[in-house]
Amino acid sequence: MPDVTLEKSSRGGLGILSHMSEDWERGQIPASDLLVTTVVGSYPQPGWLIDRERLGERLPPRVRARELWRVPEPYLEEAQDDATRLAVSDLERAGVDVITDGEMRRESYSNRFATALEGVDLDEPGVALDRTGHPNPVPRVVGPIRRTRPVEVRDVEILRSLTNRRIKITVPGPFTMTQQAQNDHYPDERSLALAYAEAVNDELRDLKAAGADVVQIDEPYLQARPEQAREYALDAISRALEGIDGETVLHTCFGYAHVVHDRPSGYPFLGELNECAATHVSIEAAQPGLDPEVLHDLPDKVIVLGVLDLGSGEAETPEAVAGRIRRALEVVPPERLVVAPDCGMKYLSRELAFRKLEAMVAGARIVREEVGL
Repeated sequence: MPDVTLEKSSRGGLGILSHMSEDWERGQIPASDLLVTTVVGSYPQPGWLIDRERLGERLPPRVRARELWRVPEPYLEEAQDDATRLAVSDLERAGVDVITDGEMRRESYSNRFATALEGVDLDEPGVALDRTGHPNPVPRVVGPIRRTRPVEVRDVEILRSLTNRRIKITVPGPFTMTQQAQNDHYPDERSLALAYAEAVNDELRDLKAAGADVVQIDEPYLQARPEQAREYALDAISRALEGIDGETVLHTCFGYAHVVHDRPSGYPFLGELNECAATHVSIEAAQPGLDPEVLHDLPDKVIVLGVLDLGSGEAETPEAVAGRIRRALEVVPPERLVVAPDCGMKYLSRELAFRKLEAMVAGARIVREEVGL
């Protein structure tokens, strides 16, 4: 991918003056496909749907936590559908290009899928250390991991019916699910991760068939457990994404800002992801103040860049977002940059999340105009 040369334009912004990709110069990349905005996955669930105070007082659940829902079971699915309509409406009103269902049906990003698989004991769960170092109940693997039914296909079908925009759906990644389980069956972690990868691959195939434009696997534990990641994560990710066409995203981060407060300034497992099977790598960058120079480590990937600090109780200004995008464009060209929040927005208030997304979209628009897109 050719380098991009940036310099100040007469308007005081940034102009792309030379060395754009050949596809862009030939007009094969529409301007509408550059500096696209998206969300990582979750959006705040309404207080009438889930007990947000109880949700915020505990670690993210790895086993089921049905006590968090405010709506009785016979009406829960309908309530989750209604909450999904609200989330989609908010994302569209904010102007986000590629949207999700806000993960309204999930108690956490990972437990809905992980607990739907065969081979785990949820009645007598195991224990694993969370990335904060605290013990957390987790699925106990007691037999072969198998996906016996689609888990999120209906989520995609509902989302597809609610919007004409491009849609994305997320699934927990095999490495992270391995770290969030107690293995009482497989001979080693690699074997368990590859079994999880088979289940993820089956799910992704069905999600694409149901209408998902983009599929994403969430792998935050790549950052938390880099030594284990070097042993087998790329093999598991490769199997999970095998045969999946189109845009595939791998998201990694430092954990929810609400839960994990101490953040390093860099990733111990990042350059390795240039060899992973995903077309896109989604990283948290705003809150940790990530040096854009690290993006040189991913020369073959589209970067989904976190430009919203979810640890801040204030909405960014559009200009602050634009500044973060400009710094990234000093390293990667606009056709390899997608704009997003740092992570899922689950723990923010709905009002704050919406204002942050509005600022994100406005900031991306500022830079698009500056570079003449």
